[in-house]
Amino acid sequence: MSKDTEIRFVGQPIFKQIISLIDAVNIQSLILKHNSDRYYKAFKSRMHIVTMLFGILSRCDSMTEICEGLRALSGKLNHLGFEKAPAKSTACDGLRNRSSGFFEDLYFSLIKKYQSFLSDSRTYGLTFKEVLLIDSTTIRLFSDILKGVGRNPIADGKKKGGLKVHMLIDAVQSVGRFIKITQAKVHDQYFLKSLELISHSMVVFDRAYNYYQQFALWTEKQVYFVTRMKKNAVFTVIEVKRTHYRKKGQAKVLSDEIIELEYNPEDETGKKNMKETRKLRLRRVRYQDDQNRYYEFLTNNFEIEAEEVAFLYKKRWGIELLFYGKQKIMQSDIIEYAHNQFINHYTLQYRFA
Repeated sequence: MSKDTEIRFVGQPIFKQIISLIDAVNIQSLILKHNSDRYYKAFKSRMHIVTMLFGILSRCDSMTEICEGLRALSGKLNHLGFEKAPAKSTACDGLRNRSSGFFEDLYFSLIKKYQSFLSDSRTYGLTFKEVLLIDSTTIRLFSDILKGVGRNPIADGKKKGGLKVHMLIDAVQSVGRFIKITQAKVHDQYFLKSLELISHSMVVFDRAYNYYQQFALWTEKQVYFVTRMKKNAVFTVIEVKRTHYRKKGQAKVLSDEIIELEYNPEDETGKKNMKETRKLRLRRVRYQDDQNRYYEFLTNNFEIEAEEVAFLYKKRWGIELLFYGKQKIMQSDIIEYAHNQFINHYTLQYRFA
């Protein structure tokens, strides 16, 4: 680094240096595309981005905490291009009303700009370059948003009601590809219908997403997956390709089999036709790790080694830490939004009752 560059960075906060990475993208063109500044005189789109990033990096839990934190740093806001900290009501209005399409386009523009710097260590040792990971987390309405509301279930059961956040993550770049928020009661498997995947990609997820009809559609399109088999799955073994005995403390493939499952197809409304039965041929890999934990994996790829099937699922565990971090980042925003929507909904009901 030259002397001039070193001098130029003297006294610059790290946060400002992070903001400068965003400024490398043509934000103004995205603002014009989505008309995201049309109804805002004070809280512009760039100010909105900086405000939310401040909340994320400062580990704030609410918009009140974010705005008060910025106000406490009022003497330093000139570094961020602010004249003053945004009011809480103004920031909440922007969070609630500004088009999410602007932020989506900005996110993918930044990925495109910096994709050559993103780590690909998660796929080291894999034959697939396109590896996608899926997981979900539940934000409970009565525990996280309206605390103390709702009945208390017996025997430490969970209170019902809330949101479920599903995320599709690129294992190569460790960034989100697709996010969908559903009601907590919606089954995980229906998230798979929302995905548009290219041929020869590999998707890895847990057994909560087991959906045989979707597996059949993916097999036709040469979209591959690895998941764990459900304990109550009914199947027929067609061929045993290899088998080994279990040995304590040794990670090894115990068996590699081709199996056949039966399922009832669904119509466009999602209703099963119980009079029709279809067959699906998959591969079942039984595996034991070095801690003597036993797993049964399912995949529709018959070419890769059985060890790679287990290795792919092991890579999925990395999503737990990554997803947990993203969950904490999003949770305060989602809770704030859901709380406002809930209050607005019931206030209107009360007014017009």
